[in-house]
Amino acid sequence: MKRLLATLVKIGISVAIIGYLVWQARQDDAFTILRDQPKRWGMLVIAWLFCAGAVLTTIVRWHFLVRALEIPSRLRNSLRIGFLGYMFNLAPLGLLGGDAIKVVMLAREHKNTKSKSIASVVVDRLIGLYMLFVVAAIAILVTGFWRAENATDKAAIANICLATFLAAVVGTLGIGALMIPAVSDGKLVRAIERLPRLGHPIKSLIDALRMYRRRPGVLLAAALMSVIVHSCFATGIYFIASGLFTNVHSLGDHLVMSPLSMATGVLPLPFGPFEWVLNDLYAWVRAGGVIIPGGQGFVVALGYRVITVLIAAIGAGYYIGARQELAQSIQQADEDESAVVGPTIAMTEKCQSASAA
Repeated sequence: MKRLLATLVKIGISVAIIGYLVWQARQDDAFTILRDQPKRWGMLVIAWLFCAGAVLTTIVRWHFLVRALEIPSRLRNSLRIGFLGYMFNLAPLGLLGGDAIKVVMLAREHKNTKSKSIASVVVDRLIGLYMLFVVAAIAILVTGFWRAENATDKAAIANICLATFLAAVVGTLGIGALMIPAVSDGKLVRAIERLPRLGHPIKSLIDALRMYRRRPGVLLAAALMSVIVHSCFATGIYFIASGLFTNVHSLGDHLVMSPLSMATGVLPLPFGPFEWVLNDLYAWVRAGGVIIPGGQGFVVALGYRVITVLIAAIGAGYYIGARQELAQSIQQADEDESAVVGPTIAMTEKCQSASAA
């Protein structure tokens, strides 16, 4: 009952956010502008290709992390499980996580590998979230975004850039420290692992990192693949904007705004934060000296959501061919989410919506 109530509260907050953004977009005539401007459908097709490529790369990244733990999963099997997980991350509004599906399906096919399956998902999400801030920080430096020359709210942009740099630095130091045996096996970490409620997921996260400690090459490759993932998502969102509107932000701006918006996916809400942040960033930064009308960022975010649903249709194809197996996995995942799988991946499950993946 508590779980259902918590889910309803999350959905209620998300609906309220979306409702406010719809009202704001209507006040600023964003939907009228969308209706009157010609659509460039070719740009939208390109956007789908970039976003689909990003999702595909996230699944391949997870496959390499799985293989690094000596789980003999074939690429085609990882693709099947990965696309099904991606579909469930979107479809049930957070009632059943796609990551839980991935863990259970992988563990069912390869016996006695549940801990390794969990570790692969946790580390995959952790790397994805960390690299969101790294990509955004690099883009900020390369494009000069931090100078806020075209910003309508210079203070807000400066604060966001500073927070991004801090998140990237703290993430680098934190992950680096946990990869050192003397730190991850030390008394302080052991004490943290015994904390009520938070102790178990933290312990699972650290255990996952311990499994990959002797595989730095795999972690580096996963990080580099994450750069491709986030760059493709940012490029996809840029092409969505270009397909729907005439005046749009540059690709360089999107390489900053897209990762920062997607980073809000760590909030335990099925939708809303991503749309809100992207909408605000669109309004705070001029596009070639032109102020973007309010609500345009929200409309672009909705376009991105539509494209993710179209990508999830690939998972629906796999679902048709494996309904019985998936039904059993869903039942097992639903049980495990309240026991082992859920607490372990709860800290990282909403990151990629993206991310992704």
